[in-house]
Amino acid sequence: MVEAVGATKSFGDVVAVSDVSFQIGSGVTAILGPNGAGKSTLFRMLCGLTQPSTGTVTVLGRNAGTDREIRGRIGLAPQQDALFDRLSARTFVALAAETHGVVEVDTRTRDALERVELDVDDPKPVGAFSKGMRQRVKLAAALVNDPDVLVLDEPLTGLDPVQRQRMITLFGELAERGKCLLVSSHVLDEVARLGSNVLVIAQGRLAAAGDYRSLRDRMDDRPHRVRVGTDRPQLLAGALVERGNARGVTVLEGAVIVDVDDIDRFGRIIAPLTVELGLRLDELVPLDDDLESVFRYLVERRR
Repeated sequence: MVEAVGATKSFGDVVAVSDVSFQIGSGVTAILGPNGAGKSTLFRMLCGLTQPSTGTVTVLGRNAGTDREIRGRIGLAPQQDALFDRLSARTFVALAAETHGVVEVDTRTRDALERVELDVDDPKPVGAFSKGMRQRVKLAAALVNDPDVLVLDEPLTGLDPVQRQRMITLFGELAERGKCLLVSSHVLDEVARLGSNVLVIAQGRLAAAGDYRSLRDRMDDRPHRVRVGTDRPQLLAGALVERGNARGVTVLEGAVIVDVDDIDRFGRIIAPLTVELGLRLDELVPLDDDLESVFRYLVERRR
């Protein structure tokens, strides 16, 4: 549904996005990267707001920058908090509907505001809204044309924990309907709850793409780290080192932190080993098999 082929965007001597290529289908894909990595520039190219200096970016097989119909099938919630502060939420979202050429403006407006749990009949201007409410107004405006592709730049910023969870649930429902959602976020545990498919952008380049768990499995040059809870950590640490079952160990109170190259093999041998040594095995917890670990590794590798 979304494809980039050798996409590069330069602003004078500054290269914001460099030779990025990927393909994305339906579902939720998280766009990750540190500040200044080029995420927002990539989003602007996808929405047709700026053209690549070289390469191509297409949505549903066409260029959103030159194809008006395709622009009407994209919904954008930008990171910038720029609303028409004198308008009510209903008027603002209705204006978005009209600019998209939506026929049933009032019905679509009401539906979009209800989906983000805002009062359709609230007369207050959006300038009087809280940060979280303003964020939801932007989401409603992005949804009002029932787009096939949703581009959401930091959409959860400013929402309270309950609203964050409700928006994550909404994104999942849209993905199940066959929509393509591209979501950026700095909060990695939220990204993991959105889904496992990620694009990692570092210094304007694509550092990795795919399921972040499979990306972790391909990090062959970095050992896996596991915390093993036990009643006799020193005895367990000594046995692991002596038998060559660990690259390194750190003894803590009630646990051993173990660095291993073959996590599957370690999972098979640890329980029998504790039985053999007469130890109690309290827990076995991977410490770096998560999105934050993968993200940190990929970004550091690009520096």
